[in-house]
Amino acid sequence: MSARSRNRWGRVLAPAAALAIATVGGATAEPVALTGATVHTVAQGTLENATVVFDGERIVSVAAAAAAPAGARVIDCRGKHVWPGFIHSNTTLGLTEVSSVRGTNDFAEMGRVNPNIRAEVALNPESDLIPVARAGGITSALIVPRGAAITGTSALIRLDGWTYEDMTRRTPVALHVIWPAMGISRSFFETRSEEEQKKERDRAIQDVRQAFEDARAYGTARGAAGKPGVPRHDQDVKWDAMLKALRGEIPVLFHCTALNQMQAILKFVDEQELRNVGLVGGYDAWRVADELKRRNIAVITGGTLELPARGSDTYDASMSLPARLQAAGVRFCIADGGETGNARNLSQHAAMAAAFGLTHEQALRAVTLSAAEILGVGDRLGSIETGKLADLVVGDGDPLEMTTHIEQVWIAGKPTSMENRQTRLFQKYDQRPRGPKARPR
Repeated sequence: MSARSRNRWGRVLAPAAALAIATVGGATAEPVALTGATVHTVAQGTLENATVVFDGERIVSVAAAAAAPAGARVIDCRGKHVWPGFIHSNTTLGLTEVSSVRGTNDFAEMGRVNPNIRAEVALNPESDLIPVARAGGITSALIVPRGAAITGTSALIRLDGWTYEDMTRRTPVALHVIWPAMGISRSFFETRSEEEQKKERDRAIQDVRQAFEDARAYGTARGAAGKPGVPRHDQDVKWDAMLKALRGEIPVLFHCTALNQMQAILKFVDEQELRNVGLVGGYDAWRVADELKRRNIAVITGGTLELPARGSDTYDASMSLPARLQAAGVRFCIADGGETGNARNLSQHAAMAAAFGLTHEQALRAVTLSAAEILGVGDRLGSIETGKLADLVVGDGDPLEMTTHIEQVWIAGKPTSMENRQTRLFQKYDQRPRGPKARPR
């Protein structure tokens, strides 16, 4: 290993001076000023030689060429970049550890309709994947239950804390529906006949439709309870979980990829008179972009580092999707398709989108402020502005450059450890015994 590589890892592995700050209740005990940095505010452009000041959980000021306030703990960030923590908007972080080991997977329940499943109660705060993602600059993540049809409600968590209650920032965020594939598979591994596939598809759609109708009927009955002549209706947590979505208080997020799925979803949305909906994945979303804009439907895209889904698609179909949505005026943010083990690579998906049509500012916004707005926390997260939570990342280069090393991560004003399983393994094998024939360091 070269000396340069060891030095770079050393900067990541060594505790930053900021981490020695005494804390009270998790936040810093005194104001903190990050000075002299290139600050990517997202909301107000990029500021050179800027100072970010936060006191407790909140940012109190951000300005170029500003002095640190009296009494603040000053952290010299000259030559560094500061940006808001990334927000991953579709993942199972903390719900699975080793996907091939069934006992570590806690993101799905048996049955096709489970609206009452709450992702946050299954969260494992001790997951080794959380510190790895945090070291990649991710400070918040939408953890999403998976399953057959209606999977339950998601929760927005911060990537630091002792318990799921401590880590949960907002819940429920959305009700999730996995829309079935509309086409017929003729792959060699498909053992069902075409007729059986059609029946399975129709049954899945009918299950979703029936669930929405049952939940609506339940809400009507519960609302009428206590009126003269109306019998008592017991509470049912299964249908209770859908009422906020039916009232439009939280969105219904439909997971889909193909055009025919989206056409079926839009028809279903009209049929059910749903007012607050979004798409997750959305590989073909650009094909219905005008309709999505008209309806104000947001898209949480899948990963941009993907191959084309069809042989007839252009090679950059996934890479250019965010730019196509941007050009059409569709609200969107960038995720990675839910790859939990590689959630740390979120910035690379944004960087690829920047290489294929988005500006640097638009790509950075797609994994910060745009994600926060779509998830309903734009007033608290996603940009470096006065009054927002101090979720901040300090690195030695641009946030979308692969060569940038992240040196500090602050979550709600609290410095977090950069140690994780990968840094521990690096240290272990960097210190391994070396024989006489080993290559020189």
